[in-house]
Amino acid sequence: MPDWSARLNELAVAAEVPGAVLGIWSAGETTITPYGVLNSATGVETTEDSVLQIGSVSKPWTASVIVQLAAEDRLRLDDPAVKLLPEAPIDPRITVRHLLTHTSGIDGDLFTDTGRGDDCLERYVALLADVDQLFEPGTAYSYCNAGFVVLGRIIEVLDGRTWDESLRARLVGPLGLTHTVTLPEEAILYRAARGHTAEGSTPVGTWQLPRSIGPAGLITASAADLLEFAKLHLTDERYAAMQEPQVPFAAGIGGFVDLGLTWRIYDWDGRRIFGHDGSTISQTAFLRIDPEAGLIMCLLTNSGNGTRLFEPLATEVFQQYVGVGHPADPQPADGPVDDRNIGRYERASVRFDVVRRDDGLVLIEQATGDRLAFAEEEVHEYELLPTEPLDGDHFVARYSPDHPWTPLAFTPTHLFASGRVTPRV
Repeated sequence: MPDWSARLNELAVAAEVPGAVLGIWSAGETTITPYGVLNSATGVETTEDSVLQIGSVSKPWTASVIVQLAAEDRLRLDDPAVKLLPEAPIDPRITVRHLLTHTSGIDGDLFTDTGRGDDCLERYVALLADVDQLFEPGTAYSYCNAGFVVLGRIIEVLDGRTWDESLRARLVGPLGLTHTVTLPEEAILYRAARGHTAEGSTPVGTWQLPRSIGPAGLITASAADLLEFAKLHLTDERYAAMQEPQVPFAAGIGGFVDLGLTWRIYDWDGRRIFGHDGSTISQTAFLRIDPEAGLIMCLLTNSGNGTRLFEPLATEVFQQYVGVGHPADPQPADGPVDDRNIGRYERASVRFDVVRRDDGLVLIEQATGDRLAFAEEEVHEYELLPTEPLDGDHFVARYSPDHPWTPLAFTPTHLFASGRVTPRV
């Protein structure tokens, strides 16, 4: 068996990640491997029981509570959301299933801080009256944080308590988790990580997203607790439907080929794996589960460079246990570059400008609105290079030369990038 401590150390140094915790569960055995420091400004060491933000890996937790409520006949997945939440100012055709599968069409990256009170989700949902509907419900996929806040509010109404309290009562307590929290005043009781930027590994000045985003991405947990949660989805039949394909994912990055009920379903060289990724303010998290092998891997990092560490590490872990690795990233290729996609694309919290520079295209990303309160960079530029299929509408870009390539696709009406539809304006 490899020395995971040594490999994590070597790969984290190469990826410029200050601190990380690797968790592996296989054949009934748990291995937790910490690396580095939780905060480069203080030098506090990362330990096995350190807690890091898991970002959007919180979404399967919220979905699990929804599935519990469905098993209790408190709701049906094809119920219109407004049947359960009549005051929600959203398209009445949007169902619970649409929210779970990012097919509601709600412009999903609304990061408005609606306060620290227990009514923060209720107040957030009310703001959706002013948010655009990007497409007809059920007709497309676009990653939607706002939809999970709506799900969190449904949980609150049906359970008669806050989302945080339902999470504790329905998952944290029954699973015996001791290092899983949602609020900063809880996290500070543990060895909590601080985020670090991708460039220069500088500690960030804001620790957490607003409480209103809780059901979409505010859980902070240890690697051991995250593994325990993942094991639930290998052993409890109530959650089996969450792994069944609902929506195809054409981009296929990282082997992501289908979306289940929130779980992402991956094809790694013929092996079916499910999981999720998460990113908050310079903390990134990754979870992969091989149900056939009974293998779970998680990686928690306090860096915007987390993906640079995850991909080679996941390859080594999965090759060791099941003989497959992380799929290769898309690569640039020689192909046409014309001016058809030059223009502005905009949705909540972000604006993209595609411009010609010399002989190529550049994508300028500008944070807007509430995202400005915590954006690592207000503006970032990406070189766009053609990729397969070479049709002038498919490109790859990367944050820096050390980061993996990610795909983007254009249509006459929108840009599809980072799993999100951004309309052309």
